[in-house]
Amino acid sequence: MVAGSTLYAIAQQPPTPTRVRGTIEAVDGDVLAVKSRGGEDVKLHMTGDVNVVGISKISLSDIKVGSFIGTTTVPGPDGSQNAVEVHVFPEAMRGTGEGSRPYDLRPNSTMTNATVAESVVGNDGHTLTIKYKDGEKKVVVSPETPVVTYVPAGKSDLKPGAKVIAFMKKLPDGSLETSRVSVGRDGLTPPM
Repeated sequence: MVAGSTLYAIAQQPPTPTRVRGTIEAVDGDVLAVKSRGGEDVKLHMTGDVNVVGISKISLSDIKVGSFIGTTTVPGPDGSQNAVEVHVFPEAMRGTGEGSRPYDLRPNSTMTNATVAESVVGNDGHTLTIKYKDGEKKVVVSPETPVVTYVPAGKSDLKPGAKVIAFMKKLPDGSLETSRVSVGRDGLTPPM
């Protein structure tokens, strides 16, 4: 009886959203066909209120003390946290997902969304001290690290060949749905 009620409780939980990163193959009405980075064909039904945001490249010097950023990091051989990418949130998105947690971009990667408290320029890039509600982290950002920001976009930006990250969830009937898509602008592959 306990096992049955546990299974029932699990079945009643909302589906866990996941991400697909890839290239748009086709758009047919509200269906987005994406070829994932791993080569799988994924069909996503866009919700009526799908939120589409653009991702554009900016420079490392655009990251200022006080900027609210997200960064994917991996541990370096010396114990430092090396940035794989940095994305600067617009002011309206300040606080989005604040904190640090495991991330699925690379093995052993972490996503941290936090405010830049200090930026030190060195010969090999910047070291950012970022603070979030439960802690702080020092992050090394090399000159080669992709730095991007969010820009306005819409469904009209979802075209074959565009690179995207779509947040998706599996519905009870097995189909996949997305309510949020980030699309690279000017041929950019969103690095996060």
